[in-house]
Amino acid sequence: MTVLEDRIEMAEESGELTLDGLFESLERTTPEGYKVEIVEGTVYMSPQRDTHWEIIADLYEQLRTKYPRKRVKSDVRIDYPGHLNGFATDVTVMAEGAEKTEGGHWRHEDVEFVAEVISKGTAANDYGPKKTAYATAEVPVYVVADPYQRRCHVYTQPKEGDYEIETTVPFGSDLDLTDTVVGLTLSTDEFPHD
Repeated sequence: MTVLEDRIEMAEESGELTLDGLFESLERTTPEGYKVEIVEGTVYMSPQRDTHWEIIADLYEQLRTKYPRKRVKSDVRIDYPGHLNGFATDVTVMAEGAEKTEGGHWRHEDVEFVAEVISKGTAANDYGPKKTAYATAEVPVYVVADPYQRRCHVYTQPKEGDYEIETTVPFGSDLDLTDTVVGLTLSTDEFPHD
């Protein structure tokens, strides 16, 4: 067991474990260039790879054709429903007029779009508990870009903790989101793959 795991276990036993406390502790110990997320109480740290970053940058640039910069976020902590879910989503679009809480965080109720780019070590989270948390939070559009499968999975119409519609699109084809709150078609032509 690591020192951090020991501290988390002790905090859980005393009832004082919070996302704010965990992130505060992690900020002091996380190496530069690593992304930190807490999914169902488990801490995940992963370095950004070139493939990962290229897809994020491409999505960001395309979303910026419609949305002002202050509405498009990347790697910004947002707390989601469920036990200790503090995600740093790869790309997030906030609703117009969204404001931070008194604690300085964005509210999951104001998220309109989420995109996650798969990493081998955390892929199960993106397809599993994070998908469930986004659906429970009623995020209207959730996109998983998977450079290993060379395809995107688009989830829409959240209902009762799941998405009713899943569309799979191979890299090189367009993601038609015109009938969603996003109102755009996103190209995957330049998405690199592993």
